[in-house]
Amino acid sequence: MPRYLLSTHVVDGEAREPMTDDQMQHSWREIQALEAEMKSSGAWVFSGRLHGADTATVVRVSGDEVLTTDGPFVEAKEHLGGFYIIEAPDLDAALGWASKVTRTISAPIEVWPFADTAGG
Repeated sequence: MPRYLLSTHVVDGEAREPMTDDQMQHSWREIQALEAEMKSSGAWVFSGRLHGADTATVVRVSGDEVLTTDGPFVEAKEHLGGFYIIEAPDLDAALGWASKVTRTISAPIEVWPFADTAGG
């Protein structure tokens, strides 16, 4: 079954309204319910939330030397904040999951299909 990346991005300097403890608990319960639904349907592969861009490290080769520099790779205000990897029968199904995620976390979601590397 095709896999899709559902990603959310964080904009540097863009602060969200702080949540109360009750709001955080409610949000966490909604996320847990959504993830339980993904798992029970067989769509869930895995997910992750990332630290801020200032914690990234870029590794590159220059000649015979491996160099590391503070990241992120691209200088931008917006960076990857978290993601879900899901399996879905088609793009429409993946967009359905993205709709549920964006409603749950109140942030835009990008949907990217994985390239088919299995050869069919």
